[in-house]
Amino acid sequence: MSISTPRTRTFTSYDGTELAYHLRGEGEPLVCLPGGAMRASAYLGDLGGLSAGRRLVLLDLRGTGDSAIPADPSTYRADHQVADIEALRLHLGLPTVDLLAHSASGSLAQLYAAAHPQRVRRLAMVTPTCWAVGLEDSPEDRLAEVRRRAGGEPYDTAIAAYERALAAFAAGGSPDEADWAAAMPLAYGRWDDTARAHAALSPVQKNAGASAAFAGPGAFDPPATRAALSRVTGEVLVLAGELDFNPRPALAARLAALFPKGVVDSQKDGGHFPWLDDAPWFAARIERFLATGA
Repeated sequence: MSISTPRTRTFTSYDGTELAYHLRGEGEPLVCLPGGAMRASAYLGDLGGLSAGRRLVLLDLRGTGDSAIPADPSTYRADHQVADIEALRLHLGLPTVDLLAHSASGSLAQLYAAAHPQRVRRLAMVTPTCWAVGLEDSPEDRLAEVRRRAGGEPYDTAIAAYERALAAFAAGGSPDEADWAAAMPLAYGRWDDTARAHAALSPVQKNAGASAAFAGPGAFDPPATRAALSRVTGEVLVLAGELDFNPRPALAARLAALFPKGVVDSQKDGGHFPWLDDAPWFAARIERFLATGA
């Protein structure tokens, strides 16, 4: 089978919702959870060639990609989606699971690990959010990080747009969509044709309503989750991008420290989608962790 051509399969989750996943490559399965929040898994591609040695199981979260829209929209909330991951593990017949979670699904993976600590063999969280454990960089810290890229275009324009977006949040409003779009170069290590095409697909691939519900009220109980993560027996890698501001590498280290076997690493010149910035390094680093736990 060509590793560039995914095979689509479906399963029925706990509430009768039919969910889809896409298989790439051959080898030990690696269940991959996309971010967004609630963006179809297509944007992950083959994760920089990681499918050369692994069978990637790319889950379309409910209401995204080829997965069905649930009858109850409240199940878009992250804590409800934990049961989808467990249903997928059972469907695949795996006693334990290797997980890779990107961005917003870092919080979903933290909830899954807290609920099923004995089921996680190895967990790689790539530029993850830390909402589930109550960790977040301050707006001032994020601004200081992005301002390191000042001194030329498109970054000066992107930084100004990001400043306006944060100001809108601080005032209790919502940022202008044009500002979010203008700030997108800050999410990538290089703002080249590949990054521009990748960013342009985000609005098409994301379920906006589901995204708004994902981290809604009641989704997270940080003290309980932090306590439960201390019982996770598997190895955990938190991979930050050196240029990423969500999370900054320092915050990634704090997340890793919550796990008994947590390690942190930072990809040089990597942004929020580090497999696009240096695919060989990214794939080799994740594969080394999956093979050795280090």
